[in-house]
Amino acid sequence: MKSFTVLQGLAAPMDRANVDTDMIIPKQFLKSIKRTGFGKNLFDELRYLDEGKPDQSCEGRPINAEFPLNFPRYQGATILLSRENFGCGSSREHAPWALDDYGFRCVIAPSFADIFYNNCFKNGLLPITLNDEIVEQLFKEMYATEGYQLTIDLPAQVVKTPSGESFAFDVDNFRKHCLLNGFDDIGLTLEHADSIRAYEAKKRIEAPWLFDVVKN
Repeated sequence: MKSFTVLQGLAAPMDRANVDTDMIIPKQFLKSIKRTGFGKNLFDELRYLDEGKPDQSCEGRPINAEFPLNFPRYQGATILLSRENFGCGSSREHAPWALDDYGFRCVIAPSFADIFYNNCFKNGLLPITLNDEIVEQLFKEMYATEGYQLTIDLPAQVVKTPSGESFAFDVDNFRKHCLLNGFDDIGLTLEHADSIRAYEAKKRIEAPWLFDVVKN
């Protein structure tokens, strides 16, 4: 998993409340269990005018010219601004996979659905909760300024605007530790690899029968 420390990046809008996981990555794309390849179908029903299909090339598909992520000014964005209850709906982990594969590293909203919020941390994506007034301010500044960039400082737990204004955000210490070091669940376990090997070596001596290979 990619580590997250300080991110300075272009912000893009998803200016609606209750963005559910089916909107983030529609159900027909859930057949794959790989973590990559979903970015081209992020917000598929909003980005395109036809119905997307699994394994379909998106080249030549009719684009929805009114959807902000299709605007030239938001190409290459790594920070997504949205409204309350982002990530509601089903618990599909494909939603943060799609956001990450598209290029987003951070989502800022007034609130998130719990399961989506937890899944973000497990996949290197930082969800930041800021109050409605601050999010509204960020939207207004972003719309008014093409190329609007924010700086996300995870060690200091602040969001900085181009004017130098800072907004503090809360994050659980354990989740922060995992993001800073790029640890998913497997990586976190492997952090204790030496202790695990030492325990197994000890058990081989104390209870060798547990390690006997059963032959047919």
